[in-house]
Amino acid sequence: MSKSPHAGARARARRHGPLALFLIAVLALVGSFAARPTPAAANTADSFATRCGIRFCLDGKEYFFAGANAYDMFTFGAGSGDTETQYMDKARIDAHFARMAADGVDVARVWMFSHESWHGFEEREGEFNEQQYAAFDYIIESAKAHDLRLIPVFENYWEAYGGIDTRLRWEGLSGGQPGRAAFFDKNRCPGCFTSYKNSVSYALNRTNHYSGVQYKDEPAIFAWELMNEPRYEGQSAAENVEGTTLRAWVDEMGAFVKAIDPNHLLGAGIEGHGTQYGFGGDEGNPFVHIQQSPYVDFTSAHPYPTEHWADLSIEETKDLVRAWVRDSHEVVGKPFFMGEFNVHNVDRAVWWREIYTAFEEAGGDGSAFWWYQDRTIDGKFGVSAGAPELAVLRAHSDRMAVKSGLPGSTPSPTPTGPTESPSPTPTGPTTSPSPSPTQTGPTTPPTSPPAPAGCAVTYTLSDWGTTFNGSVTIRNTGPTPVDGWQLAFTFPGDQRITQMWNAVPVQDGRSVTAGNPTGYNVTIAPGTSVNFGFSGTSAPNTNGVPAHFTLNGRSCTTA
Repeated sequence: MSKSPHAGARARARRHGPLALFLIAVLALVGSFAARPTPAAANTADSFATRCGIRFCLDGKEYFFAGANAYDMFTFGAGSGDTETQYMDKARIDAHFARMAADGVDVARVWMFSHESWHGFEEREGEFNEQQYAAFDYIIESAKAHDLRLIPVFENYWEAYGGIDTRLRWEGLSGGQPGRAAFFDKNRCPGCFTSYKNSVSYALNRTNHYSGVQYKDEPAIFAWELMNEPRYEGQSAAENVEGTTLRAWVDEMGAFVKAIDPNHLLGAGIEGHGTQYGFGGDEGNPFVHIQQSPYVDFTSAHPYPTEHWADLSIEETKDLVRAWVRDSHEVVGKPFFMGEFNVHNVDRAVWWREIYTAFEEAGGDGSAFWWYQDRTIDGKFGVSAGAPELAVLRAHSDRMAVKSGLPGSTPSPTPTGPTESPSPTPTGPTTSPSPSPTQTGPTTPPTSPPAPAGCAVTYTLSDWGTTFNGSVTIRNTGPTPVDGWQLAFTFPGDQRITQMWNAVPVQDGRSVTAGNPTGYNVTIAPGTSVNFGFSGTSAPNTNGVPAHFTLNGRSCTTA
């Protein structure tokens, strides 16, 4: 193959300026208060993902996940100007994670590389862009706030965002295909090894300026990938089949990563092509041999069965997925991650349903479709909120949750109206809060804190008929601090909360109590306020602002 089967789509998505923001409402669950717990909600937010033989594990329990690629999140923002308010677009990042969480995405595969002048991590060798890494700091914090984990990719084999062609140019060599193979040969490009290691070391040792946690110590990182689709192609017939040079590179770089960061899982990021699978050709990156590296914790493959060079039927695609899972578990002895996949010019929902079914029945461990776009960029493989195939994803996500020992849910289609950002903007070196899991039924709230001397509540409603968002601000108008708080109110109609952030909800019929989260926003000092928000479902024409609010049992004024 002369290029990635989806490199064109990626290249088209390189650069775009800030657009007007229309945030998407998060998922509403029909007739049910509780969304299925994510890893964070299942008390594993501070746990690192691990490998238990042929399975992923969290806290020693087998873990199966549904995911998506959202490669371009690092470009959300102007790419210039003030770091916190212009360079990055926090609201856009938050909104996209909210969409993914609503559609059942547990893990997002994202790119953490670019050598371009716009949103570049490393435009010139050894010069790391603090603003861009600050933006990635926020991506991590927002992912945590939405109970998602990340698989960042260190570098790109293909030309999008510069890739290894740029590193070769830094060493006076040409890139392109198949010249970029020199990147993996220490005799031809020793400087390539050095520059790659320097950038990886910088990233792993990076301290997130919001949380104060180094990337290598961040549990929200599910795993790292060494490169997007590496191959050592066209150098010799033997290399194409055996992959000796690429395996040596994976071993060296894997050992380097593990020496700095023993906490995280590591993948090679390969496509899984090979004549033995009837998918693509022999490209110096054999599925089994490369991923038998002792430093690689899971296998990966990227099926694109409807590409002209593949031309697989649904049944052939299912056989391909089964073969990868079988070889991953029985030959390599590791979990299998279907790190990219998609189809085009066919009924995507039908194909996804068949692919996911084969994947699950074969025992696949994690998946991530290519790709969840937050606006129309890629007409070939881009998937936007509300697309019918996302209902298939949600069903797959539920089944994977059940396999993980988590209760499933039956989500309704993703709402498409505008919404406010569901995640707070971090303002200092503290850990970003995570949305609290909802509870069901008439749960008895904890003992109420002392009643405040005075309070005022502002309730902002964004209503789209069957779904809505609420934003609530509580202001302490009294002379003494409110240390611990619970705000009670009653919905005017049939409203059901499906997600709440910056507060812990309990709902019994129309009655709602929102309590302070653990570890932040616990105290409301005199003259200050706290804010929380939520999403929910609603019967049309029944929504409105609650008539009365009580804070710790005392009535509040409304604004």
